[in-house]
Amino acid sequence: MLDQRSKFLRRLVLEMVEVGGRGHIGSAMSLIEILRVLYDSFLHYRSEQPDWSNRDRFILSKGHGCLALYSILADKGFIERSELRRFCLPNSILGGHPERDKVPGVEASTGALGHGLPIGVGMALSAKIRKQIHRIVVVTGDGEINEGSVWEAAMSAAKHRLNNLSVFVDYNKLQSYGPVKEVLELEPLVDKWRCFGFEVQEVDGHDIQALKNMIVKLPFKSDRPSAVICHTIKGKGFPFAENNPKWHHKSGLVEADLQALYDCLEY
Repeated sequence: MLDQRSKFLRRLVLEMVEVGGRGHIGSAMSLIEILRVLYDSFLHYRSEQPDWSNRDRFILSKGHGCLALYSILADKGFIERSELRRFCLPNSILGGHPERDKVPGVEASTGALGHGLPIGVGMALSAKIRKQIHRIVVVTGDGEINEGSVWEAAMSAAKHRLNNLSVFVDYNKLQSYGPVKEVLELEPLVDKWRCFGFEVQEVDGHDIQALKNMIVKLPFKSDRPSAVICHTIKGKGFPFAENNPKWHHKSGLVEADLQALYDCLEY
């Protein structure tokens, strides 16, 4: 069951979808609890000073899940909530993928998949060289890690023993047009990350307390980067959208669709 805060954040997503008429709804819904716990209980930041030098860096590598990120940024005061009501309009800062230097709190422009972890590795290595203590967190999609650039970056992170880097894999097991196991099987996923030099743990990506209990252990080892495999449900919170590839990205939403979505989030 989703608690009231998780439902509230999903309602913020629906406000954007209602205005924009489209969005990666399924992709965002598997992310919300992960981002919620990171921003509530782990990341150091100042929403009134997004470029604060000692902030932790967060990169949403699966940029198409930006609806979830925008809802958190509005909730935390990086952007005005009213901005959500302009999602994807010509004069809005909020597009279908997050853009650095346009959206306060966005560290990297992502959407071309496979770029977030390489950027995060660069940030983590830079912090080590400069003896800075901030942390870098990257959230990837499971379909996204079909990209070879992810594994090249993972090898580099292990080589440089980047214990200031944590990778969260949104493992909802469903990519844009079908199940991950049919498109390109990832298993044994935990063993893959371990073989690439990461210390790995698994967690229910929608269990708030389990996520909180896990993140306090980061880094899992003092001499290597960390990976968290988050088992999630695409479209979580909307039964008709859960595990349904048709909701990976949804456009042409009509009033009945929106009402059905809102009905699932009644308080």
